[in-house]
Amino acid sequence: MKLATLTAAAFAVGAAPALAADLRVDLEIPRLQVAEYHAPYVAIWIEGADQAAVGTLSIWYDVAKRNNEGQNWLSDVRTWWRKSGRTLTLPADGVSGATRAPGRHSVTFAANNPLLRSLPAGQYTLAIEAARELGGREVVRVPFNWNGQAASTSGQGTSELGAITVAVTR
Repeated sequence: MKLATLTAAAFAVGAAPALAADLRVDLEIPRLQVAEYHAPYVAIWIEGADQAAVGTLSIWYDVAKRNNEGQNWLSDVRTWWRKSGRTLTLPADGVSGATRAPGRHSVTFAANNPLLRSLPAGQYTLAIEAARELGGREVVRVPFNWNGQAASTSGQGTSELGAITVAVTR
C-alpha cells in the first residue's frame, strides 16, 4: 500500500510543469482623441528566437457580434494573423476574449496554461499587436527569459499601445 502511494506521489510531482511559473502581462491601451473611436483588437503571442510564432496566448476581439462577425476582422491584426492566427480555430477556449476599453490591463497566464506548460526553457519574445477599426495598428515585442526564475522586462508602444510589462512570476 505504501509503495502504491509513493509511486502515485512521485508521478504527480513528475506531471507538474517543468517550469512552474506564471506569465503576467500588463499593458496600456491609450485613450486616443479621434472622431470615431473603436476598441482595438489585440493579439498576444510568444515567438521563438527565429521570430516564428510558438503559440497564441490571447486574442481580444468583438466576440459578441452576431454570427461571429467579429472574426471577419481578425485578419486586420496582420502580423499575428500571418504568423498563427489564420490556423487558430476560434473562438478558442481560454484564448478568445472581448475587446478592452482604454486604460491599464493585466492578464496572467497560469503555469498550467497549455502553451506555457509545454514551453521549454529559453529566450523568447512576447509580441502584442493592436489594430483598430478606422485607426492604426502597432506591434510591440518584449524579450523575456523563460527559465522558471522570477523576472520582469518592459516595452513601450508609440500609438495604439502604451507601456507593456512582461513578468515571469513564481
